[in-house]
Amino acid sequence: MIHQYKNNGYNIVLDVNSGSVHVVDEVAYDVIGMYENTEKEKIKEIICERYSDENVTSEDLDELFQDIEELKSDGSLFTPDTYKDGVIRFKERQTVVKALCLHVAHACNLACTYCFAGEGEYHGACGIMSYEVGKKALDFLVQNSGNRRNLEVDFFGGEPLLNFQTVKKLVAYGRSLEEKYDKHFRFTLTTNGVLIDDEVIEFANQEMDNIVLSVDGRREVHDRMRPTRDGKGSYDQIIDKFKKVAESRNQDRYYVRGTFTHYNLDFVQDVLSLADEGFKQISVEPVVSDPSMDYAIKEEDIAKICEGYDELAREMIQRKKEGRGFHFFHYIMDLTGGPCVYKRLSGCGAGTEYLAVTPWGDLYPCHQFVGNEDFCMGNVWDGVKNTELRDNFKLCNVYAKKECRECFAKFYCSGGCAANSYNMHGDINSPYEIGCQLQRKRIECAIMLQAARADEQEAEKEAERSGMEPVRC
Repeated sequence: MIHQYKNNGYNIVLDVNSGSVHVVDEVAYDVIGMYENTEKEKIKEIICERYSDENVTSEDLDELFQDIEELKSDGSLFTPDTYKDGVIRFKERQTVVKALCLHVAHACNLACTYCFAGEGEYHGACGIMSYEVGKKALDFLVQNSGNRRNLEVDFFGGEPLLNFQTVKKLVAYGRSLEEKYDKHFRFTLTTNGVLIDDEVIEFANQEMDNIVLSVDGRREVHDRMRPTRDGKGSYDQIIDKFKKVAESRNQDRYYVRGTFTHYNLDFVQDVLSLADEGFKQISVEPVVSDPSMDYAIKEEDIAKICEGYDELAREMIQRKKEGRGFHFFHYIMDLTGGPCVYKRLSGCGAGTEYLAVTPWGDLYPCHQFVGNEDFCMGNVWDGVKNTELRDNFKLCNVYAKKECRECFAKFYCSGGCAANSYNMHGDINSPYEIGCQLQRKRIECAIMLQAARADEQEAEKEAERSGMEPVRC
């Protein structure tokens, strides 16, 4: 299975099953598109006529056919799907929990319009996680992590800094378990920033592997969707604090994370606004909401959003040449190694490897299912009791979703978000169509940026070989 597309002057051929990416000329692009379904002599006839002004000969095409056959032989073009018939029996795999999302506060000091958690309370009662519940959650994680050494814990809310003292105590407790059980905790903090101060920054820089800072971009966009409880804008309260965090971490191991809606389909300007503020690690993602909401992304918005992703990719190339580069979360891609086969097939591990813990110790497949009692899987004292639900999530992979099986993006998005699927269709195996279309576009842009980077590296090598000063891009 191959996927072909053109982007920013590049003719790109993706071999889906091997992950190989080929940047080719126009002739090779057209030939590859016909190669599996058209006789070679017919291909020659079509190509020689199509490129008559370029004097493409039969001999040229014979050489190209040979090159294609060599790529097929070495497993980088027209590669068969080795997973389809012998797909891993996920249901029979031992369940190893490697990550927890600790809801240390079902309360928030903002009133974000699009919040899936109902202003931080998950459509239920306010709640603050006690140290005892959090401790038991970490014990549960260690006891259910098998031979997995690196464990991940995200302090989440609501707003987790409303329970900062408990966060600090839980980190200390986690560290006390590391040597005893040969584990290493990677802690993450997700915050709206209102309560960030020097103490928080110092502690986070010492203990947090990553910090997620919520900001939507331009002041007017952010303040419209992320007001305080009394209806005032929150941008001015947080932006300088976020800059201080980013600089204190040497522009690494953090990212500013925003959400765009139907109101700001020119979201590229929000990404660039954050870049202009000095942030180097940026994520701005489309809102997922009830389609009836006026801020929801609509089918008719997709074309404009996709144009925006192309514009952003081009701007990133230009800014990198100018020494003003930054990273965009959805364009970060490893084409050389990438995730393991389990990850490629099943995604984030929600409901199996990754669980959310409420302030009361209940277990859910992920933070987006919290509050829906149908998805309560157990608790930190008794463990996972709803094994049928867990097995359903084990089987939630790209081959369980008919829409995914023939999609070129399946090994990059791993079938998409189960919560989004459920919220849109009532079924974790029915992908959210708008999300799929936008994800495919982001993947195409990410691959194009890799092609541009390869060109840059080759230009630098050529300049060095010729003794010239390389042009830094």
